[in-house]
Amino acid sequence: MGSVFLVRHATTRASASGTNLGQADDAALTADGDRLAARVGGAIALELEALAGRDFRLVSSPARRCLTTAEAIARAIAPTSDSLPIATEVGLRELDYGAWEGLTAEECRRRDPELRAAWEADPVEVRAPGGESGGDVAARAFPVLDGIEAWLAADRRRAAVVVSHNHVIRLRLAASLGLPLADYRRRLQIEPGSYSLVTMMAGDQVPAVRRIGIVPA
Repeated sequence: MGSVFLVRHATTRASASGTNLGQADDAALTADGDRLAARVGGAIALELEALAGRDFRLVSSPARRCLTTAEAIARAIAPTSDSLPIATEVGLRELDYGAWEGLTAEECRRRDPELRAAWEADPVEVRAPGGESGGDVAARAFPVLDGIEAWLAADRRRAAVVVSHNHVIRLRLAASLGLPLADYRRRLQIEPGSYSLVTMMAGDQVPAVRRIGIVPA
């Protein structure tokens, strides 16, 4: 059946410095991030050639850092085309960090030691102060991804690229791998500008996770 590439947007100043970047700041990619996005596009273009996909969808979070990454991928996949359509889905936005926006993990621990400890123990059930939990992210992102996967499952010649964020991708990979969702932060690390590849299987079989967190050199 068809395959989906789950792509984390390329590098921003926040990801380079280790500070939380959720929904409050629509940050751009850094110059290094622009170059990384181009490499991601090239790598996915080669992967698509091997998959021999004939029907393709490109979907992105509406965040600027994701759209810029998606545009670089589109140019790599269809370099002679004027434009490759990019559909945006608000459900693919990053976790809303609330009062933790712009802070490092250590700054969050100093600000809210008990809440941060509870969030790190179970980020699916516990919300950031004034923000979201991983469960909230899954509740809005998974229906979008379910729809894409249903479309892919109908034909092995179909492929999709979904450009999104750290929490969205780790939650979905945890679900695809059969891991407890509460462990998604502990068990999975997804770097900026990385892609994971998941192939839908026939019938009721679980998806096959073929790549996790590949960062093109």
